[in-house]
Amino acid sequence: MIRVSDIAFARLQSPDLDRAEEFLTDFGMVRAERTADRLYMRGTDPAPFIHVTHLGEPRFLGLGFAARSEADLHRLAALDGASAVEDMDEPGGGRRVRLTDPHGYRVEVVRGRDPVPEIAVKRFEINTARAGLARAGELTRIEAGPSHVKRLGHAVVMTTDLWAGTRWYRETLGLVPSDEVYVEGDEDKVVATFNRVDGGADYVDHHTFLCIDGPKPGLNHLAFEVHDIDDVMMGNAHLRAREKYEHMWGMGRHVLGSQVFDYWCDPWGRVHEHWTDSDRLNDSHPASRVPAEIGFQSQWGEPVPERFITHATP
Repeated sequence: MIRVSDIAFARLQSPDLDRAEEFLTDFGMVRAERTADRLYMRGTDPAPFIHVTHLGEPRFLGLGFAARSEADLHRLAALDGASAVEDMDEPGGGRRVRLTDPHGYRVEVVRGRDPVPEIAVKRFEINTARAGLARAGELTRIEAGPSHVKRLGHAVVMTTDLWAGTRWYRETLGLVPSDEVYVEGDEDKVVATFNRVDGGADYVDHHTFLCIDGPKPGLNHLAFEVHDIDDVMMGNAHLRAREKYEHMWGMGRHVLGSQVFDYWCDPWGRVHEHWTDSDRLNDSHPASRVPAEIGFQSQWGEPVPERFITHATP
């Protein structure tokens, strides 16, 4: 139907906006706006918000994606069950079309949101074996505190109908496969699909949206890019020092996508990931099928816990 350019934001619902803001601030986001019943958080990139919390019983509401043109919004609005093209009364404004995915979650495709000033993050060069004088004469002193969340990079939804969920996102939003994970040595027994935006010859993140086969539909996790590996490490140290959040998995480096990762639960069990250093692919990269014993593991770091693979919050 269309080709979205990226994932834009996620919507959750929580019974306590104070606790939600505290966690998201400790996780490394910055408040963009707050009302009596909504909390908008941003990263360091110019997007006006990347995470919305509505006041109410805990649940996952849905995802937003960025359209490439206004014409794409009108194409989507012509689909059965889609909203009209409508103005957004939220930080940054813009226009959107609302749809419902096969799991019942809200999908918004947005265009024309006004950017906000980027938040500067001071980083230092890295002395490597190849570039041993990249930081000559400078001392490295990292300020303790949260990670610096840059942007929302991908989302993972568990589904009871893998191909129905996958097809909808591919056919409606123009996502394309990067890798598919299979079990029991049978390439036809696919249990997870890694999908990226279709950037053509342009290089994009290895994955933007995943479907994972499971016993119930729900959110597996939201994944936020931070500025570098030190940001992942310092964020881990900060969240551990707070002694009030559950650590889900990490740190390590994935096989599929290759990100350095660390996963934490918010106060209601929704998993949020810090990551950095994704593989970038373009249309010259063929899709592949990978056995689960490789695809779900780490190149280094602790192995994937079973509770992560089966995790889904409605």
